[in-house]
Amino acid sequence: MITLTDSAAEAVKTAISRAEELPAGLRIQVEAGGCAGYKYLMGLVKEPNDDDARILVGDVALFIDEASQPLLAGTTIDFVVALEGSGFTFENPNAESSCSCGKSFG
Repeated sequence: MITLTDSAAEAVKTAISRAEELPAGLRIQVEAGGCAGYKYLMGLVKEPNDDDARILVGDVALFIDEASQPLLAGTTIDFVVALEGSGFTFENPNAESSCSCGKSFG
C-alpha cells in the first residue's frame, strides 16, 4: 500500500483542480533509469490502464502499474516546501540506496 501525507494529498488535489480536463487520478510508477537504478514517475491521467492497481487515499485516486507495485509497496509520499524548492519526496522501504535528489533509488 502507498501512503500520501496530508501535504502530498493537498498538492495532488491542487494540481487536479488546476487541470484543464478533469483527470481520473494520479499515476505513480517506477522506471529503469535515474542515477541510482530506478526513477519515480508521476502524472495526472484521464483514466487508469487495465492492469493498474487502483488505490483510493482519502479522496485521491492513485493508479500503479503491475510492474511498479512491488517496488512501491509501503512507500510514503510527501510534498515538501523548502528554500531549495518544492516537490514530492518518497520514503520507500524497498530502496536499498537512493540518490541525493530523492527522485531515484536502487
